[in-house]
Amino acid sequence: MKKYTENTAKEPNKKNNVTMASAFKTIIWPRRNLVFVGLLLIVIGRLAGFVLPLKSKELLDNIIPNKDLQELYNMLWVVGVALLVQAVTSFLLTRILSVQAQYLISELRAQVQKKILSLPISFFDNNKSGGLVSRIMSDVEGVRNLIGTGLVQLVGGTITAIISVVLLIRINPWMTLFVFLPVAIFGFVALKAFKYIRPIFRVRGKINAQVKGRLTETLAGVRVIKGFNAEAQENKVFEKGVDQLFQNVKKSLTATAIMTSSSTFLLGLASVGIMGIGGYYMIQETMTVGDFLLFTLLLGFMIAPIVQMSNIGSQLTEALAGLDRTEELMNLTGEDELENRSIVLDDIQGKLEFKDVSFAYDDGKNVLHNINLSVKGGDVIALVGSSGSGKSTIAGLCATFLTPQSGSVTMDGVDLANVKLSSYRKHLGVVLQDEFLFEGTIKENILFSRPKATQQQLLTAVKAGYVNEFTDRFEDGLDTLIGERGVKLSGGQRQRIAIARAILADPKIIILDEATSNLDTESESLIQKSLETLTKNRTTIVIAHRLSTIKRADQILVIENGEIAEQGDHTTLIEKQGRYYDLYTYQAKI
Repeated sequence: MKKYTENTAKEPNKKNNVTMASAFKTIIWPRRNLVFVGLLLIVIGRLAGFVLPLKSKELLDNIIPNKDLQELYNMLWVVGVALLVQAVTSFLLTRILSVQAQYLISELRAQVQKKILSLPISFFDNNKSGGLVSRIMSDVEGVRNLIGTGLVQLVGGTITAIISVVLLIRINPWMTLFVFLPVAIFGFVALKAFKYIRPIFRVRGKINAQVKGRLTETLAGVRVIKGFNAEAQENKVFEKGVDQLFQNVKKSLTATAIMTSSSTFLLGLASVGIMGIGGYYMIQETMTVGDFLLFTLLLGFMIAPIVQMSNIGSQLTEALAGLDRTEELMNLTGEDELENRSIVLDDIQGKLEFKDVSFAYDDGKNVLHNINLSVKGGDVIALVGSSGSGKSTIAGLCATFLTPQSGSVTMDGVDLANVKLSSYRKHLGVVLQDEFLFEGTIKENILFSRPKATQQQLLTAVKAGYVNEFTDRFEDGLDTLIGERGVKLSGGQRQRIAIARAILADPKIIILDEATSNLDTESESLIQKSLETLTKNRTTIVIAHRLSTIKRADQILVIENGEIAEQGDHTTLIEKQGRYYDLYTYQAKI
């Protein structure tokens, strides 16, 4: 399995087929105690199921001819108890295996979600969020067939079939031999069909992820869709996706139908033959009516699991296909799982340096070229320049969202490429231009950066971010529900919540990406005051298009075409009358 790297953000192409043996080792064997109890219940239940056909022979051959009422009553009691045992074991199996299967699904979902969150940002840039939701929620569901219903049917059916065959041979070996020919043909057809079906289920998982991914985007962007009257266009895209899903399902249903139909025909032929042979033996008086009834009932016991093989095989094949896709994700390398990331930063001073840093999102297409800069701890550095010049890439490298192809980014002299990222990011605060808020209350969103903060710390952050300026007007105050992504708030209100969240985190390193871009003039004035508090004695990287907001920065870097075109403070750069001067004077005229 190819491991995931920074520049290999897409899923590995090589398939990692999970076998029944590996699934048994990793999923069933660790739960062997519960599975053993389940198997014991299966054996008891299946054995109890044989009581009715065996007693049917006794009823016809002994009890009725002898007119033995006492034996009839005894037989009814035995059959009744056997039926009760079957019902009790069936209930216990559901409680033990099916519930355990659902618990396993929840465990696997948590593991996959944990793995996905451990992957680099570039992985998410190459995979739709809706598709990843499908991978977490849907791909693991088939596991229930390995340890739940599928296992019960497979093992229980096998036990029933084996016992039935032994009893059938004892009744009449020639009739039993006659049955085996169509059964063998069906087994061959089923094996071929399963090999054909498994790739179909793998592709189905990918199509499901794509369709759900697009649907998630559609629902998230509903305002844009309605704004451009593009409902019909989105409907066509979704219809195309669900049609691909339908075509895939149709293929698997066709293969399953072939198995089911062939089993019905072949085993039906066997039943017709048994009727003829059995009728001949009874006419010759070498077989009793009871023996024939028992043989017919046992034949049904043997055939039923074989007919179910199409269902069981499809379930197990779907489960293994889902595990294939889950295994692909679990084999990807997380950010902190690289061997070189072993240094833990317990505390930092904030001295940031770029040494000959180059970076490319695609091989051979550098967006940064040999960047060199040095920031003292507690300094404010501003990045300005035209769109696409590389400002956000530099910020991404500072946040360790990206790793340089060449050169190094160091914090207090330590190469961040060798640092355990969780130990660095606990000192990091980020405020983005299009800040993300979670569905819930204003209070919950601010506490997100520091869930265990005291009420006083929360209120301090609220005041410092001037969030109280608008929450005081709300009936529920900080407990106001803001809707998905904060849709019930204005852009300026969302931004102030994001800044309050960063203030509460009390980080040593702060990255501000257009933190005041969504604010009106009044709000911007308030936020500028709070940012002065936020950036005090903290190393700060500011990306700004409004140059009026960065006059007090210790350093201003003008980034053009992935290089530092100019560098200095506001006064120095104005005196140079270069690129920064042109940008600043142009904005001043607007």
